[in-house]
Amino acid sequence: RGHGHALAKGVPPHEVMAELFGRATGCSQGRGGSMHLFSPEVGLMGTSGIVGPCILQATGAGYSFKLRKTDHVGVAFFGDGAANNGAFHEGINMATIWKLPVIYVCENNLYATEVPFSASSGNPNVGDRGPAYGLPSVIVDGNDVLAVYEAAGEAVARARRGDGPTLIEAKTYRTRAHSEGMRDTGYRTQEEVDSWKARDPLTTYKQRLLREGLAPLEDFEEIEADMQALIADSAQFAESSPWPDAATVCAHVYSER
Repeated sequence: RGHGHALAKGVPPHEVMAELFGRATGCSQGRGGSMHLFSPEVGLMGTSGIVGPCILQATGAGYSFKLRKTDHVGVAFFGDGAANNGAFHEGINMATIWKLPVIYVCENNLYATEVPFSASSGNPNVGDRGPAYGLPSVIVDGNDVLAVYEAAGEAVARARRGDGPTLIEAKTYRTRAHSEGMRDTGYRTQEEVDSWKARDPLTTYKQRLLREGLAPLEDFEEIEADMQALIADSAQFAESSPWPDAATVCAHVYSER
């Protein structure tokens, strides 16, 4: 889940790729791997393989931003499975009480690994939980680029006005298996997967821009070619990078300031 967020925040693609390869040139110096990306230089305070801690981390970041009187906003991205974690309730309650500049984004892809959300929640909408805490909430089509952009913009503006946090539930879907190597049958149908693939936000937004004459096809072809080259370059960089030095295995365990 955090790979896209890291790239969107500005972590250089070659550093992300190197981290996936476990190399010393990775954004976590090869110590984090796929699940633990870290780049405070661009405001990425860490992804985690544990379900739910990002909710409390973002809450803590928001508290820091408020104390320091900055215009920064903390954002937590998590799935529907984490919404049933105690950290969810603790974090949003605390943020609401203190009016912290935090946005909680639940990417509800309908399944926690292989467990359908309908089997773990009596209400299909995570966004409906916010009002119980006095937390403004919005439910959006997570595959609609403009709907997500608008909801995020309003939440950021609200946070920077000092009006407190927002919960955004983005209804979306995972078209691949929960993780590479896992089975992807038995808990959902191919028809369901195909129906969601047809709603891929990259494809539908591209079609919209073309249909409305806002961008020519050549632009998309150029972008795709550039991205393929960037991916190849990043992979080459990662493969040629050194492994972490075993002598530094105890580094970064404790604060060295």
